[in-house]
Amino acid sequence: MVQALDDSGAVDPWRRRTRRGKPQMPLWQELPLLLIVAFCLAVLIRTFLLQAFFIPSGSMEDTLLVNDRVLVNKVVYNVRDPQRGEVVVFRGTDQWVPQVDVEPPGGFADRLGRTVGDLIGYGRPGEKDFIKRVIGLPGDRVSCCDDEGRVLVNGTPLDESAYVLRDSPLDLPPNPEECRPRRFEEIVVPPGQMFVLGDHRQVSQDARCQGTVPIDNVVGRAFAVVWPSSRWHSLPVPETFDSVPPPPPAATGGAAPLVRPTADGGVVLVLPIAAGLSVLARSARWRRSEQRRLLP
Repeated sequence: MVQALDDSGAVDPWRRRTRRGKPQMPLWQELPLLLIVAFCLAVLIRTFLLQAFFIPSGSMEDTLLVNDRVLVNKVVYNVRDPQRGEVVVFRGTDQWVPQVDVEPPGGFADRLGRTVGDLIGYGRPGEKDFIKRVIGLPGDRVSCCDDEGRVLVNGTPLDESAYVLRDSPLDLPPNPEECRPRRFEEIVVPPGQMFVLGDHRQVSQDARCQGTVPIDNVVGRAFAVVWPSSRWHSLPVPETFDSVPPPPPAATGGAAPLVRPTADGGVVLVLPIAAGLSVLARSARWRRSEQRRLLP
């Protein structure tokens, strides 16, 4: 045992009393405290930063398989909007048919088990939680098909061979009540909405028959498969969307800024009213996203 000595070589009584006044916490008390802190941190991370989601159906095969667990970034869309080609998790509207049957929660033990399972990515999905790929943004003109059977966005055909391995048949006529046909009439994506499709077009129930999705309903971007370990991989944006031109300003509900000359030869930048309202709407959506309550 090492003791603190003063200048004369004697044991310092003040340091001895200080050391005795800080007893170590017993393990049986420290362990529950550490578990509570870890649980609270997990809840905070799940609510505001990252969340693991379970894939219940084959609508995104072969990019995502049934029983895969994906990690979703819930922060990225607080600072920007979704981009074409990204895989997103969102809450379906009333027009979207639930893809899984969710049993109502039972007693306290059942609720606790679901909460813990949801935190680690083994929880049951919500009946209105969907995962699809973003194809069109506000103002985009989306249709199918060109002469080669490809989806068109703003007149540009998409080469989707990297992620669409099971496409819908071409011989079926367009049917707004059914998602199975590959062909569908051109749609102009409304402001604040997005057009999404599943990668397995033969079975995916998506925007072809269930309508566009509000961007405000997006939970986050799925950026990686984390389970099973044999399928670890990221979910990047395919290069095919790099060549898609932006929609015309009028189609997005906004207008381009105007430059007007002044009497002294200078210029004045005029910000359209619609653009100002867009900024206010984005700010309001930021505030709502902080208050949004999401189902597991």
